[in-house]
Amino acid sequence: MSDGEFSLPLRVYIEDTDAGGIVYYVNYLKYMERARTEFMRSLGFDRSRIFSAECLFVVRDIALVYRAPARLDDELAASVSVTGARGASLSLFQAVRRGDELLVRADVTIACVSRDELRPRRMPGDMLATLRKRAAPANTA
Repeated sequence: MSDGEFSLPLRVYIEDTDAGGIVYYVNYLKYMERARTEFMRSLGFDRSRIFSAECLFVVRDIALVYRAPARLDDELAASVSVTGARGASLSLFQAVRRGDELLVRADVTIACVSRDELRPRRMPGDMLATLRKRAAPANTA
């Protein structure tokens, strides 16, 4: 874990798994979404603050690499690191780990769009400044 990384502890429950007790692949996306939401909340930008700014954040692009499976009752951590922040987009490195073992990694691009037209729009200035301060070089793990 790096200094600028946000981490959310998770536990694997039976509803997260397939019949063999292995985490179903799409659930890693849910874990990462939760981590992004809590990361923004930790910076003072909860859902009500974002919505009051008349903008939404949508996943524009995501590239995942699955390295090892998680299993029922595992303790995991979903992490978020900002790798870039531009006027209307945010680049993130995300990972799901079991202890020090990297299970899934992702490069994620988030777009800021207007609530009414769903067209790209600039992030609020204070949010962009805060995210830029958190930016670190891309993780290549």
